[in-house]
Amino acid sequence: MLDLRRLRHEPEVVRAGLARRGLDPGELDVAVDLDARHRRLVARQEVLRARIRKLSRQVGALRRAGEVEGAIPRMDESRALGEEEKALDAEVGALGTRLGEVLLGLPNLPAEDCPDGLTAEDNVELRVEGYDPASYGEHQRVPHWEVGEALGLLDLAAGAKLSGSMFPLYRGGGAALVRALCQLALDRNADAFEEVRPPTLVRTETMTSTGHLPKFAEEAYHVVRDDLWAIPTAEVPLTSLARDEILDEDRLPWRLMAHTSCFRREAGAAGRDTRGLLRVHEFDKVEILAYATPDQATEVHADLLARAEGSLAALGLAYRVVDLCAGDLGASAARTFDLEVYAPGCDQWLEASSVSWFTDYQARRAAVRYRPAAGGPPRFVHTLNGSGLAVPRVWAALVETHRRPDGTVTVPEVLRPYLRGAEVLGA
Repeated sequence: MLDLRRLRHEPEVVRAGLARRGLDPGELDVAVDLDARHRRLVARQEVLRARIRKLSRQVGALRRAGEVEGAIPRMDESRALGEEEKALDAEVGALGTRLGEVLLGLPNLPAEDCPDGLTAEDNVELRVEGYDPASYGEHQRVPHWEVGEALGLLDLAAGAKLSGSMFPLYRGGGAALVRALCQLALDRNADAFEEVRPPTLVRTETMTSTGHLPKFAEEAYHVVRDDLWAIPTAEVPLTSLARDEILDEDRLPWRLMAHTSCFRREAGAAGRDTRGLLRVHEFDKVEILAYATPDQATEVHADLLARAEGSLAALGLAYRVVDLCAGDLGASAARTFDLEVYAPGCDQWLEASSVSWFTDYQARRAAVRYRPAAGGPPRFVHTLNGSGLAVPRVWAALVETHRRPDGTVTVPEVLRPYLRGAEVLGA
């Protein structure tokens, strides 16, 4: 959520930030108008309450003095003002609710160093690692769904039978590979991150804190009977772990990681990159997340990116780093670096991780603050997160990249300890 004071005192800055995203600032005008009306009514409400308190004291004094008749006009005025204040209170509440709804719908402002642009075509490729198009043989140009089916690693038909399309089922070495990838990511980040296993179903306020609600309700799975939501990412529960709390500054940066299942309806994905594991409704992922002070945020963001890159490099996969332009940012993010892994069988760059800095946008929604060591009032933390490793597309790129001429798949050395020493899948 944006700082309401910025809307009051720096409306042009906010307007310019929204324009960089390619958004009509009309909702900003609505928010500014609602805030001004809300403040005027609150001020009137305070005047009424002060007058009622004064009349109450006068009535009490007159009654104690035995001047009951003299108290009647003041009692009548107090009663009339009370009715006015009651009606005003309802109007203030309604305006406050509407203002809150509008503020929840406004995205974060892009960071100053975020590239300008409106679409994915305007994103900036920062670097490419390990990619040589001439190095891939014909045996690596087979899509992972064919490799997985041929080796008994992936059974999309069985997954569809059980749950519907885009719910993959892994078998044998394919299932073990899912587990191995997640354990690798956890182990690689255990030096600095506290491991958490959060619930997979969360409350509405937990989803709202990260910005997934109300904007992305159609993309989420909702258990209506219990008003619980299946998490689209562990970012959701981890961000709310310190909800409504004030942390000591010396605890920051506080780094957390979690391996969970993630659920996404992918409502807008029909017919678009839905073969194999390119888009799925359920997948495993290791999330890495940090609460930080504003001064720590840049260094923490770089560390999260380096850690996500390190896992892809350790698996022997080609990848590139993309700096998302303002118009392609997620609603809550101020700056995002995407890691896209190259899958030679699909001949595509697949988004494998988004490493994002949210400034204090999520923290305002979740009311997560810290107490400065130097003193002063509590301040909102900055939140940052990224996929330490998201399984489906990494799995796909791995079995395509490491496919051998005989059709089997070489297990990267870093994964062998997690696969009972296996060096080959499908042998």
